[in-house]
Order: sequence, then C-alpha cells, then structure tokens
Amino acid sequence: MTLAKNLGIYNQSSAQKPAQLIEQHAPLVKKIALHLMARLPASVQLEDLMQAGMIGLLEAAQRYSSTKGATFETYAGIRIRGAMVDEIRKGDWVPRSVHRNARRISQAIKAVEDRLGREAHDQEVAEELGMGLPEYHSYLSDSNSGRLFSLDELNESGELPIEQTETQDNPLEGLSSDAFRRSLAEAIEDLPEREKLVLSLYYQEELNLKEIGAVLGVSESRVSQIHSQAALRLRGRLSDWRQESDN
Repeated sequence: MTLAKNLGIYNQSSAQKPAQLIEQHAPLVKKIALHLMARLPASVQLEDLMQAGMIGLLEAAQRYSSTKGATFETYAGIRIRGAMVDEIRKGDWVPRSVHRNARRISQAIKAVEDRLGREAHDQEVAEELGMGLPEYHSYLSDSNSGRLFSLDELNESGELPIEQTETQDNPLEGLSSDAFRRSLAEAIEDLPEREKLVLSLYYQEELNLKEIGAVLGVSESRVSQIHSQAALRLRGRLSDWRQESDN
C-alpha cells in the first residue's frame, strides 16, 4: 500500500471520528437541555436549546483532544451547556429588575453575615432589605429564574472557561484560577447544610428541582428559593476575593 493511500485512510478515519462522537453523545444534548429547562421560563423553547447544544457538541467533537486529560463527555458537557447559556443570553429574557434585585439580595446577605459573624437567616436578610419574608421569598424565586447560571458564572465546576484554558500562556493566570477554586470550595463548604445539599443534588447528582424537593420534603418552589439564596450567598462571599484579585 502506498504512502498516499495510507494517508488517505488515516484522514478518512480522522474525519469519521467527530461524526462518531456526535452520534454517540447526541442524547447528552437533550439531557442537559431538559435539566436547564426545569428552571427556565416558558418563553424558552426546548428545541432552541437543543439546536444550540448540538452546535456545542459539534465544536467539542472537532476540538477534543484526549491529551488534555478530560473525558469527551466532560469536555462536551461544558461545551454544550455553554452554547445553551449563550443562546439564552442572546434572548435577553430576564428583566433588569431581576438582576438588580439579585444584587441587592447578595449585598444584604453579605452585610448581615459581616455584621453578625455567622450565616444570615431568611428573616434577617428580609429585614435588611426592608421587606417581609413572603416578599423576600418571591424575590428569591424570580432571582433563581433570572440567574440560572449563577454558579456557572462562578465556575462552579472549578474550571476556567474552555476558551481561556486553551489560550492560557501566563502561569500567573493558572495560579489565580487555583486560588479561585480554593476560595469557591471553601465558600461552598461553609454554606448552610440545606443549601449545600441542594447544590450537590442539582449540580453533581443532576436531580431536577422536583426530585430534590421530594428528597428534602419541601415544594419545588422552595427548592428554587434555596438554590437562589445559596448562589447569591456565594456571590457575596466571593466578592472580596474578586476585589482582592483585581488589586
């Protein structure tokens, strides 16, 4: 067999590999889409998420290298979820008031915890905001829908975005990432037990909100509130780290 033929067979095999990866992992797109849909408003269509996710899967199949240490499923999952996040953000379906209220809640939680030296309770945060407990819980529910990707924005997986890891040349950036991972892990570990459990069941065990509610013996809406409060509590606690890293 000639060298040219050998190269042709090699190239054909290489070209087929992404297609095989896509076919094998296509169900992952729907799984991730359904997982996200549980916390999205009705205006977001499953089909739109899946189309975006398939683009993410295609990019993952084309760019994956086993030498980077991650399995393809892990790598593709990050790409797929990221593509869906981008698609939703393009839609700009979250009112500005939701983002504004989320910041207020995060700041209130931090203020109470700094003042008392312990975790802030719901009633204390509500009083800090000058509102009743039912109104505070309503704000949490709205915030949870508006900040679906709150932990992703904090890189809850402990990884830098793919684009950064592939182009990172400065060793100091890696040190910064390591410091952030440690800070995030410590912040999560210090969460109230129920909040920590909700995050674990949702992000690690990949249960939906209804399933988590069954585990905890609370309503789906209450799980949504707990998740939102955990994310906003983390946001407040990590604000000091972000400010220090910027200096």
